[in-house]
Amino acid sequence: MREPFRNEPFSDFTKTDVIHEFMAALSKVDAALGQEYMLKIGPDHMETKQKRKSINPSQISQVVGVVSQADTEHAHRAILAASAAFEEWKRVEPHARARLLYKAAANLRRRRHEFSAWLVYEAGKSWAEADADTAEAIDFMEFYGREMERLSETHPLVPFPGEHNELVYLPLGVGIVIPPWNFPLAIMAGMTMAAVVAGNTVVLKPASATAVVAAKFVELLEDAGLPDGVVNYLPGAGSEIGDFLVDHTLTRFVCFTGSREVGLRINERASARLPDQKWIKRVIAEMGGKDTIIVDEDGDLALAAEAITASAFGYAGQKCSACSRAVVHENVYDEVIDKVVALTKALKLGHAEDPSTVVGPVIDERAYSNILKYVEIGRKEGVLMLGGGKGSQTGYYIEPTIFKDVAPYAQIAQEEIFGPVLAFIKAANFDAALDIANNTEYGLTGAVISRNRAHIEQAREAFHVGNLYFNRKCTGAMVGVHPFGGFNMSGTDSKAGGRDYLLLFTQPKVLSERF
Repeated sequence: MREPFRNEPFSDFTKTDVIHEFMAALSKVDAALGQEYMLKIGPDHMETKQKRKSINPSQISQVVGVVSQADTEHAHRAILAASAAFEEWKRVEPHARARLLYKAAANLRRRRHEFSAWLVYEAGKSWAEADADTAEAIDFMEFYGREMERLSETHPLVPFPGEHNELVYLPLGVGIVIPPWNFPLAIMAGMTMAAVVAGNTVVLKPASATAVVAAKFVELLEDAGLPDGVVNYLPGAGSEIGDFLVDHTLTRFVCFTGSREVGLRINERASARLPDQKWIKRVIAEMGGKDTIIVDEDGDLALAAEAITASAFGYAGQKCSACSRAVVHENVYDEVIDKVVALTKALKLGHAEDPSTVVGPVIDERAYSNILKYVEIGRKEGVLMLGGGKGSQTGYYIEPTIFKDVAPYAQIAQEEIFGPVLAFIKAANFDAALDIANNTEYGLTGAVISRNRAHIEQAREAFHVGNLYFNRKCTGAMVGVHPFGGFNMSGTDSKAGGRDYLLLFTQPKVLSERF
């Protein structure tokens, strides 16, 4: 019997041998930069005329890889290949599908530092952030493999005399998987392999900024023995192939993580029935957040400062769970700000390859320009306490930026910035703090730092987010421990890494035989 699921431990970068191993992996990946990557449709690897360079955000003169780009003809072929493969893959026994995930997880575990190094180069992740991303990808495959085995077991039904009744979970069909660039291995692997282990086939359209990481993962699946056509690798511009993939009559479901605007567009288009479409398309969407940490007047202020700083500036604030708003009781407001400013000053901004870097670059030029616009808005809406400038021009570096005295409905307090920008908002009391925390259209994560049991219980009921944390940071959800997904415009609350997740990729069928 397979042992119970346990989260993959993080690498200990205080150990000399681990440091040397990671540096060796960086050197190995550095020697492989600039290669070309083709589409994979069914058994075919296809080069296209249209190509896109993937750039290292830490060193924008460096090309990570050159990736062929699909058009709608390629998209159609990929869906047909996935549809053909589905007829065989859906009949593969669930335990066998799970074993493939375990094999892929074992392969990834053996090549852990290598994949993390690709994340350093292509996603601009620090050593620790990259390592956590890779560990989470392993966790998703190990967890979902076990979940599929659990779902394949006999499910209890109320006995009925003279009948034999059973409930089984069937796969849906062809799915479109559209992962984000900010967790280009973990979320991409989790979304893809949840669909696959449930018996579906996939057209994987990776985020353009991190398509090389996805290509490496598809190679890993080939090495694990995944049949051709079960996962089809289809990099391409969303503006070129996105609507086509969603609209296609053979598309059964769309699994998406990204912006609110794109998620809403997918949901709207998927809801429209086209001629010859036999099903209602299913949409699984995670669409971001505007996340708040509340600090109560009797909270542990040192803990609060650590939680806010880590949540706001880890991976340069490029997490949907990042703390972009700190709502602090007026009696401790100035003290908390001073502590956060002091901790943030100690964070090193720099090249992701440098092991001492804590805050790396933002992902690309578009994000860089957009975040800097919000910094300028923040100068008008609050008092700049720290940062606000650019780092080295060799990459997309933005200083960790802190504003105080921001109004609850200010632009930087309402809109998702997705960068290293933090707004402090003063609250007169705990009730006011909860009102502010709930005043956005999002509802993904939040945290409360408090020693007041009554306030903690009040927040349990009233703080309307999908993942609420007490006396800790609001980032860092662990597979199986903190099933992840949010309310309102944060998406469909799909709870990735939880026991409900695979149900979204299946349809239950009841079989009754009377004797």
